[in-house]
Amino acid sequence: MKPVVSPVALDYLGVALKHAGFEVSLLDLSFSKDIESDIRSTVSHDEFILIGVTVRNIDDSYYASQDFILEKTKGIINLIKKYSDTPLVLGGVGFSIMPELTLAYCEVDLGIIGDGELALPMLAERISKEYDYSEIPNLVYKTKNGYQRNPTKFYPIDSISLSHRETIDNLRYYREGGMVGFETTRGCNQPCSYCCDPVSKGRKVRCRNPKDVVAEVAYLVSQGIDYFHTCDSEFNVDYTHAVAVCNELIHSGLGNKITWYTYCNIVPFDEPLAALLRKSGCVGIDFVADHCNEKMLKILGNQYTFADIENVAKLCHKYGFAFMFDLLLGAPGETRETITETITKLKMLNPSRVGVSLGLRIYPQTPMFDRFKQLFGKSESELLPPTFYLAPELGDDIEEYIEHLTRDDPRFLFGNRKKIDRNYNYNDNNKLVQAIVEQGYKGAFWDILRKIN
Repeated sequence: MKPVVSPVALDYLGVALKHAGFEVSLLDLSFSKDIESDIRSTVSHDEFILIGVTVRNIDDSYYASQDFILEKTKGIINLIKKYSDTPLVLGGVGFSIMPELTLAYCEVDLGIIGDGELALPMLAERISKEYDYSEIPNLVYKTKNGYQRNPTKFYPIDSISLSHRETIDNLRYYREGGMVGFETTRGCNQPCSYCCDPVSKGRKVRCRNPKDVVAEVAYLVSQGIDYFHTCDSEFNVDYTHAVAVCNELIHSGLGNKITWYTYCNIVPFDEPLAALLRKSGCVGIDFVADHCNEKMLKILGNQYTFADIENVAKLCHKYGFAFMFDLLLGAPGETRETITETITKLKMLNPSRVGVSLGLRIYPQTPMFDRFKQLFGKSESELLPPTFYLAPELGDDIEEYIEHLTRDDPRFLFGNRKKIDRNYNYNDNNKLVQAIVEQGYKGAFWDILRKIN
């Protein structure tokens, strides 16, 4: 990814492995100028118990580009195999969506679904001592009869400290990526019909100890980092915990030292939370609004109304937040009228930016997949390469139609398959890279684009 995005999960895994007594070496290809040479020099000389490869994304989930990222990851895996016989294990959010399919595609025997802080140290111990794998939670492994999946166990992230982050070079990510991430919760209990976060992270929201979250932020601040972004599915899905984290940041004094951005759900979001967010140093919020038409909100599985979206906008204006609404257009039932209604309403609400995604990426184990399967008879195995649904009633020129509605309004970020000049997909965005590295801009990518435009 360019600009680079800090791989927070690898830092947390590094903490867990070191707690378990293992030495950890990280080859970070985000900064590699010669991937094969770096892989060869790293894996061919040292003896490792195992080599883990993170699969953060299967694809970019973006209809305009449809980048099948796993294909590139497989190329990296093939290079590792070329220079080392060390057992490979895959993991990550992307991997956890379709684990068996990903293992088969990448020709790897081991993988960990969901949380790795418990399973990865156990696997390292079992491999080194040639123990049986059957009791390792979250593990998927190849047998003579195919892939075996062990029961899933979600890690109690409130029980250990993840704050001492030193596996990745966070300061370099800050300098070249404009911010560093941190996580306050894991999992999502929202019923969105298209989203795979509950599949990969669990359908129950698990909360970290707010004091450990603040200790983590303080540790990163001591390294010279003062711009952050949360990595939760949505910061406020557990309202009480969101309030507790804000209060802890305020009481620690960090609220006056840091600038941070977050993802939030439309509900629950009220004035007390808005005030606490602002006081704790938060300056920008990305809301997954999805739509403004009531019928489409229900189809997408949302539990809020347009009145709730209006309320969020009013509070953000009142407390001076830069804020963004993300739209997801093209679901079953979508028409040009519902799209026009949504864009018209958002223009009236005057958000800082609106991200417009067209077309639903279909992922397994989601309500939209069940509907997709009934419509087209598709099996899960056919969904590994990017597979999208776009309501046929919209017509072949729907991208041009949306451009017509938004082209004179710089608040709207939208790119179609023919022209992605106002790209909502931040990857390989030279304007962003230059703004961060050469001009010193910091913060969420959408807010940096807003500032430089």
